[in-house]
Amino acid sequence: MARIAGVDLPNKHVVIALTYIYGIGRSSAKLICEKTKIDPNKMLNDLDQDEQAKLRTIIDEEYKVEGHLRSEIGLNIKRLMDIGCYRGLRHRKGLPVRGQRTRTNSRTRKGKKKTVANKKKAV
Repeated sequence: MARIAGVDLPNKHVVIALTYIYGIGRSSAKLICEKTKIDPNKMLNDLDQDEQAKLRTIIDEEYKVEGHLRSEIGLNIKRLMDIGCYRGLRHRKGLPVRGQRTRTNSRTRKGKKKTVANKKKAV
């Protein structure tokens, strides 16, 4: 089990294992394999120390991953909320940001259904 960018990667193909790092998807993983000239279908445990070092250096130098990426995204959302733009207000209210309908659906963003009680009739 190799440790790259602070993440313990499982013993899978290099392309698949790299996607366990937050901020690296399939296409980025393929590009990293091309740059390091490592066979993407090679198992992670079969890599020697030099190849693992190449992976580490390219990821550290060229990609924002894990903590850096999470903090940058958080700061971007906070900036939107601070300036009071429409997207910031939607983030603050916990509603969909990108124009989706909210009359029905959008349960993921809103959370569990909140039922409204009926009005009682006056006697």
